[in-house]
Amino acid sequence: MTIAALTVTSRRGELYPMRQPEVNDERVLVVDDEPDIVALVAYHLAKAGFRVATATDGAEAIKEARKHHPSLVVLDLMLPGMSGFDVLEAIRRDPETTGIAVLMLTARKDEPDRIKGLSLGADDYLTKPFSPAELVLRVKAILRRTGAKAERDEVLRVGDIAINRSAHTVALGEQAIDLTPTEYKLLILLAERRGRVQGRSNLLQSVWDAAPDIQTRTVDMHVQRLRTKLGRAGDLIETVRGFGYRIRPGSSAEP
Repeated sequence: MTIAALTVTSRRGELYPMRQPEVNDERVLVVDDEPDIVALVAYHLAKAGFRVATATDGAEAIKEARKHHPSLVVLDLMLPGMSGFDVLEAIRRDPETTGIAVLMLTARKDEPDRIKGLSLGADDYLTKPFSPAELVLRVKAILRRTGAKAERDEVLRVGDIAINRSAHTVALGEQAIDLTPTEYKLLILLAERRGRVQGRSNLLQSVWDAAPDIQTRTVDMHVQRLRTKLGRAGDLIETVRGFGYRIRPGSSAEP
């Protein structure tokens, strides 16, 4: 069991040292103008293994979110000056912070406030007074949901083939597959449109930026090389005689 030192940053920039058996790499920003609430939430999140920073007003919260890009913001709606609703809108409006998850904290039990926060893009809410244990569980649940979605969006799976869109890599199980840029473009186009036949002229336009009326065996040659590199998974690419190619319907293994 690894023992790792954790710290919580106070609103005065002080560090609260802690020790925790299991460390989580996720950073959480706690935003509240009540020092006792900040200390309580920060303590329990740090105890659960999160890296925690704090802010006491809306302007500071937005600055911290832009600077450190936390995975999640615990956001009190009743802030002085700039309200939590305003902070939430600013976070969702900024391309650099729009993907940050937000858990609202509110003393209000009125349904309109909850609906407004959720409609502005909050991921969940918790009403004061709350159980610190419940808050930690909600934070973990939100991060599981948002993390799973990010992974699904980034990695496209077709059968045993995994295509990482951001890294532009392809793997077959645990084995990396070395594709040329053209082969990668061809594969990802077929994968994203799996089940639908892609004519040769359409592939020429989409992958090669070529005129669709060009008579060429380029598409057939590249499909054959792609099948060879994919080995047994190459059978997922079907030839539809007289029309073109497609990835076999029902071959998706996405969660």
